[in-house]
Amino acid sequence: MVTASLLGRKVGGVRVVPLTLKILVVFVIFILVSNFSSNYLNLTLNRGELVRLMNALLVKELKEIYTFSSNQYDIYRFSGNLDEAVAAMESNAARELKGERSLALAVKGDGTVFLQSGGAERWAAFPDAAAIQSLSAARSANKVEEGPIFPVIEGREYFGVYKYNEKWDAFLMRLEEREEFYRPTRVIMYQIGAVIVVVSLLFAFLGVFIVRFILRFIGRITDALMRMQESQRLELIDLSEAPNDDVTYLGASFNSLSSSIDNLMTIFRSFVTQDVVQRAYREKEIRLEGTQKELTILFTDIKGFTNMTETLGNDIIALLNLHYDQAIRRIHEHYGIVGSIIGDALLSVYGTLTEGGSKSLEALLSAYEIQAVARSLRAAMTDRREVIEKERGHLTAAEEKVFKAVMLEIGVGIDGGQVFYGNIGSSERMTNTVIGDNVNSASRLEGLTRIYRVPTICSSYIAEEVKAETNRFVFVELDTVQVKGKTLGKRIFYPIDTETADAAEIERFGSYSKGLEAYYSGKWDEARTQFAASGVMAASVFLQRMEGRNPPADWNGVWTMETK
Repeated sequence: MVTASLLGRKVGGVRVVPLTLKILVVFVIFILVSNFSSNYLNLTLNRGELVRLMNALLVKELKEIYTFSSNQYDIYRFSGNLDEAVAAMESNAARELKGERSLALAVKGDGTVFLQSGGAERWAAFPDAAAIQSLSAARSANKVEEGPIFPVIEGREYFGVYKYNEKWDAFLMRLEEREEFYRPTRVIMYQIGAVIVVVSLLFAFLGVFIVRFILRFIGRITDALMRMQESQRLELIDLSEAPNDDVTYLGASFNSLSSSIDNLMTIFRSFVTQDVVQRAYREKEIRLEGTQKELTILFTDIKGFTNMTETLGNDIIALLNLHYDQAIRRIHEHYGIVGSIIGDALLSVYGTLTEGGSKSLEALLSAYEIQAVARSLRAAMTDRREVIEKERGHLTAAEEKVFKAVMLEIGVGIDGGQVFYGNIGSSERMTNTVIGDNVNSASRLEGLTRIYRVPTICSSYIAEEVKAETNRFVFVELDTVQVKGKTLGKRIFYPIDTETADAAEIERFGSYSKGLEAYYSGKWDEARTQFAASGVMAASVFLQRMEGRNPPADWNGVWTMETK
């Protein structure tokens, strides 16, 4: 009955093998292979260690044989009785032989066996002539008189050690037959193997009943749950053809709960950053904690937002959503996270996720794509205006005002360095935030875009990190400013994308850079000439700053800002 159940049953002429049997067969095979492999590996390693220890013992015994043989040679020289000396040496060596095929020999260089203890028969010549020739050649060429030896005697492999005795002019050997030496370990391996087979089969027999009981319909539910865990997204479990039992009811209840939680998770992802979602899913909780990290901060702001709000009223929300939908997508595509959105201002952070390349490069690419989004919106509004003007001839005053309001211009400031990143608040209400001078600096750099009339300004930190990654961007130094509340000047840069900028723009900023160098050096007359020749809008800041003035006596090239 059990055998029939294990083999399964035929359905439409095809035998359907139970999943229980498949699992148990594979499991038992792997267990047996694993255990036998471990047993064999253990045996092999032990054999190696046993051989090492035996070699050490053989060396000790050979030294005793060598010493005794040298003493017997002196006795032989005194008494002149060779047979008695040989018999004494063989008797002494025989005391150390434990195995049936253990050997102690003294062999002349020509292969003649001078002394033999052990062995079923005595040899006139050493059976492995090649081994003796090798020892003699090594002694003649390299003065090697002792070491390991692995002869083959009567088809059996031996291992041992030898030492040349100059008095007897013979190689003293102490040998053990390898097969005989390994025999006890092989018996142990067979005994352990038998135990492994019996225990594995016993547990396999018991596992038939346990696994069959558990794996009725739970397999499909388990697979579905594993897919959800990997994707970090809840789904509905397919319960078609499921039996009417508790497991099915559990699956149906999970589906109901899954729908509710999936909606909540979608909302949750919309309100918190991606790294917080990942950490919450991984750690099952969100804690009030934070760490110092080296991150890159990008801050964007819409220029003229107050006028836009006054003009558009509640419609400003639709415009903001249109802008943010595209801007945030670009930020996420470059592995940034949105730290906060306050009205028309957006702060994003780079470096918190493991994916992506250089955090500063990703931030800079995001900045250019955000500017591209704003340009495309302005282009669409311009096209729409042209259509209206073609149809009606002109815009009304109200329409003109709305048109100017929707022409979004974005300022971007980027800085980086050590900041505090984490969750602050309380257990009832918390938020993920980033705090540090570099965060404030990114905001102030964005504000400077209005003064220097460039779309993006970054710090030297960003410039150096991006230049180490790629030569795609040219970083034009705009100025060295000391913002209000700070005591040190900060160099600010305008990044130019060489893939989109034309050569004329880069050349104009080249003249600008020459003017800035003269400005730093206190050569303001030369600086005025270069700035005026550059035709760059940022140059007007310096021309106005230097108008009717000479550099102060303590001029250090740093301009102090009176406002934040």
